[in-house]
Formats: sequence, C-alpha cells, structure tokens
Amino acid sequence: MLVLTRKNGESIKIGDDVEITIITSRNDQVKIGIKAPKNIDVFRKEILDQITSENEQASKDVSSLIKFLKK
Repeated sequence: MLVLTRKNGESIKIGDDVEITIITSRNDQVKIGIKAPKNIDVFRKEILDQITSENEQASKDVSSLIKFLKK
C-alpha cells in the first residue's frame, strides 16, 4: 500500500486517466473528488463487497436450483 500525505485541494494521479483530489478533511473524515473515464466503475469498498457477496449468493442459489431440477 502506498501512503501519501495531501492537503486540501491537492491531487493524486493514477495512470493517465484517474485523478483523486482532496476536497476537505476535518476530524476523522476526508471528502475526496474522483475524475475518471466513464468506462471505469468507482464504488465505495463496502458497497462493492456487498454487491460481490450478493452475486456469489445468487450464483449458489441458481446452482442449487439447477441441481434440484435435474433430479
């Protein structure tokens, strides 16, 4: 993990296409802005984890249903 220190208004570039800017930071909260091409999905990690978990569960449910129907 790369750890960087940035002040309000400063940015970080990831590759040529993604820029992350620190908008504000107060107490234990940081507000960031992300500029990225429309073809790059940007999710909060906890939301992506939830989506992934739900997709895995749905896949298991479908597999179980297919096995049941083949009996």
